[in-house]
Amino acid sequence: MAKITYIEHNGTQHVVDVANGLTVMEGARDNNIPGIEADCGGACACSTCHVYVDPAWVEKLPARDDMEEDMLDFAFEPDPERSRLTCQLKVTDELDGLVVQMPVKQI
Repeated sequence: MAKITYIEHNGTQHVVDVANGLTVMEGARDNNIPGIEADCGGACACSTCHVYVDPAWVEKLPARDDMEEDMLDFAFEPDPERSRLTCQLKVTDELDGLVVQMPVKQI
């Protein structure tokens, strides 16, 4: 299990425990965190679970694959270094303490 901090665009923080094996997106969905819409349900077919990863975590996460890179082209104001799709981040003990911030909107 990992404790993940989701920060809304307005600064409101939600710290939740997310079970290993779920994705960061599923953790947000299951805990009613606003700002992650996840329209495609985690199929990496949209960009509505886009977040900005805290700079301290960028190098600790697995690299983006080609499909995630392609979908991030459709995200609102993607950051070439910090943007990730939460449906592509599988929760493990190594993600304990992860901090992500939602953009002002999802598209």
